[in-house]
Amino acid sequence: MESTGGKIALGIITIIIIAIIVVVIIMNPGESKKEEEEKNSTNTTSEETAEVTESSNETENVTETTEIDYMSNAEKQMAKPEKGETIAVIHVADFGDITVKFFDDVAPKAVENFTTHAKEGYYDGVTFHRVIDEFMIQGGDPEGTGAGGESIWGEGFEEELDDSIVPYRGSLCMASSGVGTSSLGSQFFITQANPSEEMAQSLSLYGYDEGLIEAYKKYGGYMSLNGQYTVFGQVIDGMDVVDKIAKTPVESNDMGEESSPKDAVVIESIDVTTYQG
Repeated sequence: MESTGGKIALGIITIIIIAIIVVVIIMNPGESKKEEEEKNSTNTTSEETAEVTESSNETENVTETTEIDYMSNAEKQMAKPEKGETIAVIHVADFGDITVKFFDDVAPKAVENFTTHAKEGYYDGVTFHRVIDEFMIQGGDPEGTGAGGESIWGEGFEEELDDSIVPYRGSLCMASSGVGTSSLGSQFFITQANPSEEMAQSLSLYGYDEGLIEAYKKYGGYMSLNGQYTVFGQVIDGMDVVDKIAKTPVESNDMGEESSPKDAVVIESIDVTTYQG
């Protein structure tokens, strides 16, 4: 028969053994769960990495496909229209004719607005009220102040901007109060600035696209207007007339700007017709 002390000792040993077994049983599933979690974590990271890589590739492809060939686009912008395309001849009293083609594929509302006004005689007798040499000539306001005129819809409409069309020298643009103001009405302007090395250097300093700078060096214009004003046409004949108008003597307007012609520069009429080649 065992002594009481022996029984107690045996009981303690048994408890210790059971405790060790329980600890081992508890610890093993924990390790297995940790390994499974690590495995899942690794798989998830791999999938996310694949998604990021795929996304990066898609971004690179978008960048490649959206890169703009400014010189090629400029050559198209300056090219003569195809036979049968719509053009307009602006008859300016004492100066001569300015012939323009249109970009109704990128600025359909602006083209419709201008050509409809022209056909209806809206511009007959209206002046080029704002003239700044080496910048632009602006007209289309029946009031002759720069504050009047309206669209064919009786209210302002929004800009139609397209990266493929740039305000190079001779571009026909809609005047506005600023991007997003839906303020386009009847007023338009023709850019007249020639290219200059000084301006090209400034464009480079301001981080303009090199392709755009090269196109500017060839075709001139006013690049700070790019992306801000709707370009809906291009002069194809009569830039000498635009230059003569730009150099007409001016005086201060109501805003104190030296841009109001001393002698009125009047648009007699605008004929909308088709190009015969």
